[in-house]
Amino acid sequence: MKDLYPSRKKDQPEILERKDPVIHTDRSLDHHAPISKQQLDSYKKNGFLQIENFFSDEEVKDMQKAIFELQDSTKHVTSDKVIREPESDDIRSIFHVHKDDNYFKDVANDQRILDIVNHLLGSDVYIHQSRINYKPGFKGKEFDWHSDFETWHAEDGMPRMRAVSLSIALSDNYTFNGPLMLIPGSQNYYVSCVGETPDNNYKESLKKQKVGVPDEDSLRWLAEKGGGISVPTGKAGSITLFESNTMHGSTSNITPYPRNNLFMVYNSVENRLVEPFSGNKKRPEYIAVRDSGIPAMS
Repeated sequence: MKDLYPSRKKDQPEILERKDPVIHTDRSLDHHAPISKQQLDSYKKNGFLQIENFFSDEEVKDMQKAIFELQDSTKHVTSDKVIREPESDDIRSIFHVHKDDNYFKDVANDQRILDIVNHLLGSDVYIHQSRINYKPGFKGKEFDWHSDFETWHAEDGMPRMRAVSLSIALSDNYTFNGPLMLIPGSQNYYVSCVGETPDNNYKESLKKQKVGVPDEDSLRWLAEKGGGISVPTGKAGSITLFESNTMHGSTSNITPYPRNNLFMVYNSVENRLVEPFSGNKKRPEYIAVRDSGIPAMS
């Protein structure tokens, strides 16, 4: 398959224009869209959309209880799916929760979510990746700037930009407790990064990403073109949908206030993974689902 978005192959970074639509549904034909035209236009323009109070207080309490029960039950477990902070044994992320836990499987299949992502992607979908991210007060570490698609394309073989990430806020998001930061409009430009992909790169990159990280000049150009950086704040129960190529990151959390979220990636069934474009071995299934026998969600 032709590599439409080459990266990690040259000694200089490059900014390429996007070759895929941001919204894959013909909106003029759908009079029963799950989100408004204004929301769709905002997603298309900015590359992300926040919907506040998406989940009820009761649903939020249930999810909060579930993520901490899982954290407690895996505290002393040695598993590749449990990612710990680079400088401590604190749990940073737990992967593959939509398959390993029936509760989170139900959340992933919530019809309210599926209606939206099906509409954005113009097809049935499946979960490409799921995880819980914990960012406790005082010691939660940063996530460096990156485009998810750059990693999924190079290391997993995701062919096209036809996936959407969903972050469910499970603690209140402030501007100061290590929130998600996004660069508006960055979904329209692909930063081709420098640096070869080491074998088994995921073992380090899930703790701290060093390969596939955009250069400072490209980030500065994206931020200037997009008019700055957006920080979706709000109460637990809000959701943020962002396009697979939207540049994002987060700072460390040195405040007393935790920032935890449930993160799921929905990929179009028409965009299933091929061989990694980096030429490396496939990453494990718990990071990148490629089992063609998995039924589509609809």
